[in-house]
Amino acid sequence: MALFLVIPFIALIWRAATLEGALALNQLPIISAVTLSLGTTAIAVVLMVILGTPLAYILSRHRFPLQRLITVFVELPIVMPPVVAGLALLSAFGRRGLVGIPLAHLNITIPFTLAAVVLAQLFVASPFYIRAAQSRFDSLPREYEDAAAVDGASRWAIFWRVMLPQSARALLTGLIVGWARALGEFGATMLFAGNLQGRTQTMPLLVYGALEQDLRVTFVTALILLALAVLAFTLTRWLAGISPPDGDTPTFLG
Repeated sequence: MALFLVIPFIALIWRAATLEGALALNQLPIISAVTLSLGTTAIAVVLMVILGTPLAYILSRHRFPLQRLITVFVELPIVMPPVVAGLALLSAFGRRGLVGIPLAHLNITIPFTLAAVVLAQLFVASPFYIRAAQSRFDSLPREYEDAAAVDGASRWAIFWRVMLPQSARALLTGLIVGWARALGEFGATMLFAGNLQGRTQTMPLLVYGALEQDLRVTFVTALILLALAVLAFTLTRWLAGISPPDGDTPTFLG
C-alpha cells in the first residue's frame, strides 16, 4: 500500500524531469493559470472566513428549527461529485437558474466568468473550513463564555476575545485545508465557469487542457499543484503539532 501511494508521486516528478518541464515555466498559460488560481482562491478564502465563521458559530452554539437539515446541506459538497456540484451551481446561477433569472434582469451574468470560478471554489471548499470551525467551537467548554459574561463581556466581545483566540489554530488549519481543496477544484469549475484561458482557466483545468497539446505545460503545472499541496499539508501538520491541549485555561479579557 505504501508503494502504491508513493510511486505515482515519484513517477510524476520523474516524468516531468525527463520532459525538461522546467523550461516551460515562462510560458504564458502557466503564468496566467497560476495567477488566476492564487487570486481566486484568495478571494474564496476571505469569503470562507467572513461567511463561514459566523455560520460555524451559530451551528455550534445555537439550536433552531431545521438545524440538522442545514448541517447536512453544509457538509454535502464534501461528498458530492464535483460535476454534480457544478451542475447544481449552474442550475442556481445560470441564465435560466433559480437565482440566475432575476440576476439576468439586472444584466448580471455569473456563469463562465471569474465570479463563477470563485463561487465554484467556495462551494466545494467552504465545508472543510466550516466543519473545522464548528468542531473547535463545540470542543470549547461553555464555562469560558459564562465566565466572560459574568465579567460583563458582550456577546461580540465573548466571540472576539474568548472564542476566536482559543480557536485560532484550528480555524487556520481548516482554512488551509479549504484553500488546498479550492486550489485543486476541477469538475465544478469546468462545468460552471468553463476552461477559458486567461479568464477562467485555473491550474487543474490547464493540466487537463494541455494534456494533448503540450506535455511540458501539463507536468510543470501538475508539479506546482503538488508543491502547493505539500506546503498546505506541512502547514496543517505543523499547526496540529503546536496546538495547545483543549483543556488549557484561556485568558479572557485581559
